[in-house]
Amino acid sequence: MDESNDPTSARYLTVREVATALRVSNMTVYRLVSSGELPSVKVGRSVRLRAEDVEGYLHGRLRTAG
Repeated sequence: MDESNDPTSARYLTVREVATALRVSNMTVYRLVSSGELPSVKVGRSVRLRAEDVEGYLHGRLRTAG
């Protein structure tokens, strides 16, 4: 298996960690997950997000001024 697609080697973040990093509420992160904009994994009753998916989401939202 390609190491970049190996789910066991990925770094997973909690909703709170993502919300803190993006300076948004936990509910905003849950809405992004619910809408499918941010892929996530359910672990029991918890939601986890791969760090690379969060980074990809941010890169897709970047805009240049001008």
